[in-house]
Amino acid sequence: MMNKIKAGVFILVAMLAANFLKAQTIEDGKKFLYYERYKSATSVLQQLVTANPNNVEAVYWLGQAKLRPEVKDIAGAKELYRKTLEANSNSALLLAGMGHVELLEGKTQDARNHFETAISLSKGKDVAVLNAIGFANADFDSKLGDAAYAVEKLKQAAAIKGMKDPDVYTNLGDAYRKFADGGNALLSYQAALGLDPKYARAPYRIGRIYQTQGASQADIMMQYYNQAIALDANYAPVFYTLFQYNYDINVPKSAEYLDKYLAAMGSDAADQACYLQSSLLYAQGLFQQAINKAQGCISAGDANVRLYGVIALAANRLGDSVLAKSSFETYFAKQKPELIGAGEQTLYAQVLLKFPGNEALAGQYIDQAVAKDSTEAGKVALLKPIAVAFEGKKQYKDAADWYAKIIAVKKAPSKTDLYNAGYNYYRANEYQKSIDIFNTYINQYPTESFGYYLNGKNYSKLDSLDVSGNALRNYTAIINMSDVIKDKPGEKDRIKGSLQYLIEYYANVKASKDSALFYTDKGIVLDPADSNFVNIREQINRMGNRPPARPAQTTVNSKGEKVTIAPDGTITTVSRDGKTTNIVSPKGKVTTIKDGITTIIENGKVTTLDKNGKVISTTPTPPKTPGSRK
Repeated sequence: MMNKIKAGVFILVAMLAANFLKAQTIEDGKKFLYYERYKSATSVLQQLVTANPNNVEAVYWLGQAKLRPEVKDIAGAKELYRKTLEANSNSALLLAGMGHVELLEGKTQDARNHFETAISLSKGKDVAVLNAIGFANADFDSKLGDAAYAVEKLKQAAAIKGMKDPDVYTNLGDAYRKFADGGNALLSYQAALGLDPKYARAPYRIGRIYQTQGASQADIMMQYYNQAIALDANYAPVFYTLFQYNYDINVPKSAEYLDKYLAAMGSDAADQACYLQSSLLYAQGLFQQAINKAQGCISAGDANVRLYGVIALAANRLGDSVLAKSSFETYFAKQKPELIGAGEQTLYAQVLLKFPGNEALAGQYIDQAVAKDSTEAGKVALLKPIAVAFEGKKQYKDAADWYAKIIAVKKAPSKTDLYNAGYNYYRANEYQKSIDIFNTYINQYPTESFGYYLNGKNYSKLDSLDVSGNALRNYTAIINMSDVIKDKPGEKDRIKGSLQYLIEYYANVKASKDSALFYTDKGIVLDPADSNFVNIREQINRMGNRPPARPAQTTVNSKGEKVTIAPDGTITTVSRDGKTTNIVSPKGKVTTIKDGITTIIENGKVTTLDKNGKVISTTPTPPKTPGSRK
């Protein structure tokens, strides 16, 4: 009796399994993919593959379920296709799937080779293969893929006699959208609807075209979204898009569409519901409630890692940097790197900068975010906050480096961009880097004094005696244009600063009273109300009443070197062959010029200049040892 019962149970189980395989088909799996119910699709397709590992169509679609953006299990899809191809090496559909994987890996040529092999094996007459290749290349939300190639192959598929799959025309529309060809995209989506009047994906895609055109097209956008809903009230993607669309502009409406989305998704939304609901609280500005909701879900066993992201965002808005940092750390540790957005990386970087010692890590996340953004404006928007943050903390070298990255990504850097990088390098004592930036400024704006003025300051910092003459050259350039620029905002002060440098240079370095008076008189003419230049003139006039300075004394030492001692005590030594000059100032500054290369040693800092006065190398001033005098 017991054996009969066991046999009956076995037969029943077998019948149930057989009934499942009859009820759950590849078309069922594809339908779930159409509705973007990836869990259900994966469940159906996995069971089909388990029942028959060589069911290449089921394997292909299971791989596609793994590749969808919300899943992005590229490694899993690749292994699935690789393993199945071992026994089905001539499967054109699987080769197309493998090409899709390689495209997502950035292996463009390998992908193209697999696509072409698949077309060759199917003789270019298999709609499913051509559609798979077109779909892989047509994603308009991705930088990957060749839109022209997608259009070519999808048009080839559409031309095959008896082709009735609306998915082909929808993918063709997506490829045209990747081209930014909205007209042909619209015609393709309409063609899809012509094949299947209930195909909600087509009007949904048309609605997305109008959504990208801004608020002025909102009514037309809604017309098509509502058409998609009317055709199929279970088409979840349209509800999710409307949830996102209203998220920042109409939170109650967003909540309404979220409820509809969750209802349409059924059990597939089980691991999204709590995250989306807490996210909606965040959108309403209810930051503490959002944190409480997310933390409650985590405590209840919800494993959606995005909950940690919500907590981090809300905590940051509340000013709780400690909670924001710890939540970001958990989110970044648990989330797949490819699913972390540029905005999340940028915000985490800004939080990290509030904690000393995290600057390098913050910089890595910003660089990764910038790499993901394909637009100049987007890259600049990501780079600027970290540059401003470093500047606010008076970490001028770091600030300048980030401002320099802004210059690098912009086709036409503005005056402000050049100023931000150059001036912060100046403040960080990175004078040669500042010179390079302001040389660019001078080249772009040669009739303005600012670039010359900052480079005058840079060169005078590098060489206080201006042996190279570079500081003199820049300040003189400002005086030469002073008559033209003096009435422009800010220019008079820079002209005065330049005059003061030239007066001091000629009075103290060159001991040229006449030249010093020449520039002093220019200052008096420029601004008669400025008593500073009048006082300077009086001081310079008294130079003539001093006892005449003793003349320079020149001798030749035992090595045959010509040694000159100037009135101020400066000692200049010229080698016998005239190729080397050594200058020692009374304050201990040593300048050596040999074969056009200038080496300056001052206060332990060594600076080397090339023939054009550009810094070749520099070593920082050594730190003072404990107990040393200032």
